[in-house]
Amino acid sequence: MKYSMLLASIVFAAACRPAVDLSKDIVLTPVTTGWADGGAVAGKNRIVPAMTFRLTNASGQPLPSVQVNAVFKRGNDPAEWTTGYVPNASRRLEPGADTGPLTAKGLQGYTGTDDRGALLRNSLFVDAKVELFVKSGGSRWTRIGDFPIARRLIAEPPPPQSHTSADAQRDRGSAT
Repeated sequence: MKYSMLLASIVFAAACRPAVDLSKDIVLTPVTTGWADGGAVAGKNRIVPAMTFRLTNASGQPLPSVQVNAVFKRGNDPAEWTTGYVPNASRRLEPGADTGPLTAKGLQGYTGTDDRGALLRNSLFVDAKVELFVKSGGSRWTRIGDFPIARRLIAEPPPPQSHTSADAQRDRGSAT
C-alpha cells in the first residue's frame, strides 16, 4: 500500500510540472548556413547543405534528451529534399545552458568534377532552405525556425572536448 501511494505521488508531482513550450524555451543562436564538404563520390566532389548553431535552454527546468531534425528543401519546392538529424544534441540541457556548436548536414547534395566552390557557381545549382525542428524527451517535434542556406562553403566546428581531454591539455600546459 505504501508503495502504491509513493508511486501515485511521484506520478502526480511529475504531472504538475509546467509544460515546456520548446518554440519559446529553446533559443537558437548563432546560425551559420552554407554548403559543407560531403566527401568524394566516385572520384567527384560533393557538397551538402548544412547549418551550424547552438541551442540554449531558456526555460526554468532541465530538458532531457534534446534532439534536432533539419529538413532541407530546394528552391521553392515544398517537398523534403534531404535531412540532417542530431540525435544527442544534449542528454540533459540545464536551465540557461547551451549545447555548444552543433551542425546538421543533409545526406544529399550536389556532385560534380568541378572544385567545391565552382559547384556553387554552376548554372544548374538551385538554392536551398532549411526548417529546424527540436524535441525533448517524449515531446513532439516543434518547429523553431527556417533559414535560407547561404551560397558559400562552410567548415564544421571542431567537436567539443570532453572534460578528460581538457584536463589533460591543462595539465600538459602547466607542466611546461
